[in-house]
Amino acid sequence: MQAAVGDQLHIQGRIVGKVEQQGEILEIRGDDGQPPYLVRFADGHEGLVYPGPDCFVEHPER
Repeated sequence: MQAAVGDQLHIQGRIVGKVEQQGEILEIRGDDGQPPYLVRFADGHEGLVYPGPDCFVEHPER
């Protein structure tokens, strides 16, 4: 998985009824766009994320 600052990270719910989380990637802590990523989620909290198979990156139009 590769990302850039400003991309959107989507984490799909693994449990029925759990909503998808979405956040903006603020920092890339790995090499060449690799994880971990510092992400600010829609509810305002920030966290360091190592994306799993339930995640995908959306690249906005630049």
